[in-house]
Amino acid sequence: MNTTGGQAPDAAGMRAYAEELRATFLRLQEEAPALHERARAVQVTEKSRDGLVAATVGANGELIRLDLDPRIYRRQDARGLADAITRTIHAAVARAQDRVVEIFAPIIPADQMRAHIEGDLDAVLEQMSTRLPKPPGER
Repeated sequence: MNTTGGQAPDAAGMRAYAEELRATFLRLQEEAPALHERARAVQVTEKSRDGLVAATVGANGELIRLDLDPRIYRRQDARGLADAITRTIHAAVARAQDRVVEIFAPIIPADQMRAHIEGDLDAVLEQMSTRLPKPPGER
């Protein structure tokens, strides 16, 4: 029995999903350029626990600036310095990514944006497939 005004239920679901995609695309097309500019301008500076290392990264995690306090040379621990620099840069990159996710939150779900930033194609595809209507035999 057909209760959707002449369309099979699956066709109605597909039409609704197509309309949702279209509306989302139009919204992205309208809002994304300004959000993209804001995201591109993101710069985050983190300091090491001891405050002797400061790293500034951009939205893509690229290192923009690295500052070492002169007191750092009082210690003769190259490995410790390298580890402090690495930890500080990783912390700055994580904060920059969080900021980009925040900026795009009005138009892209956080988990989807984070998967995209991290290059997790499996997660992106999984998120997309969960939104598609199920074929008739898989309900």
